[in-house]
Amino acid sequence: MMKLYAAVFLASASIISTDAFSPPTHHNSPSAKVVSSSPHTSISTITRPPSRCSTTLSAAASVASSSNNDPSTTTDDSTKTLTKQQKRLQQIRKEGGPLSFNTKYGALNPYAIYYGLVSIGLGLVWFVALMLNSLLYKITWNRVDKKRRIPVFLGHVWGTLLMLFTGCFPKIENGGIIKEFHKSGRKAMFVSNHNSWMDIPFLGHTIGWHNYKFIAKKELEKVPILGTAIKTAQNVLVDRTNRRSQLLTLKQGMKWLKDGVNLCTFPEGTRSRSGRLMPFKNGAFKMAHKANAPVFPISICRAADVMPSYWMFPHRPARGVCKVVVHEPVESEGRTEAELALAVREAIVSGLPEEQRPLLSS
Repeated sequence: MMKLYAAVFLASASIISTDAFSPPTHHNSPSAKVVSSSPHTSISTITRPPSRCSTTLSAAASVASSSNNDPSTTTDDSTKTLTKQQKRLQQIRKEGGPLSFNTKYGALNPYAIYYGLVSIGLGLVWFVALMLNSLLYKITWNRVDKKRRIPVFLGHVWGTLLMLFTGCFPKIENGGIIKEFHKSGRKAMFVSNHNSWMDIPFLGHTIGWHNYKFIAKKELEKVPILGTAIKTAQNVLVDRTNRRSQLLTLKQGMKWLKDGVNLCTFPEGTRSRSGRLMPFKNGAFKMAHKANAPVFPISICRAADVMPSYWMFPHRPARGVCKVVVHEPVESEGRTEAELALAVREAIVSGLPEEQRPLLSS
């Protein structure tokens, strides 16, 4: 059962990403070099003269040629793997305390286990409510709740209770901007940076108790509970292998905006492993521009400090650590798609801490 729900919450880390589990298109952190060595007992029957290796030879050849003189320089693959595992465990225990441990599904500590149990327990209730909701739609031939507000409400209840019971409400700056916008009756595209699963409940909490649809990849339909929620709420789904599906997704997103429903997305297309903001994809801005809808830039700060990508669940409460900065909406009217995307990106960057801002090359 734990494996099943681990898959749910790991997969939900990209609910709004159309390319969530593919490798990032751009990395800003330099590659790290790991060098390790282990003692090796040399068994030789023939004494060989030292080899004159050029400095241009590979490191592996250099080590092999000098193994008779210095056995400690010999490195085997198993030691390299062990070293990586040890370094990861050290990092995990540094973040989550001495009781932290690693699994093939991600790291855990006592708080992460508590968070997982709460999320699973609430998730079961959520699933039952979704089944009853789906039955209602079938009985009424979809004549009730045509904008699918009820399943969004149920998901919002799940996320709010989860953050309440686990102490994970982030601090929200300028939240009044969104409240005033909702009063106007207009709808918008909400976009944010993305480097942790926690970005999802944070974004929903920031938007508030209003109807909104996520842009999700089609594969998530197969995930238990999460897939049911996505289909029942009629979120915008993208089949990355089908060009026609992408065009239909664009039309569906525009229709939701014109019908008075907000959209949410992470324009980077996947979580940033380095933590720094990555280049944007243009799908969200194309939808907003064609629907003449404003775009809300939102900066989510330090979510990865609470739940890095290699943890199964958060290793500490988000309260007092994470912050969400809301910026003034950027109007689509009078701008090109490129100008709209640039204005939104600049706003998001301005609210991020230095370690999450893109490098100059981005």
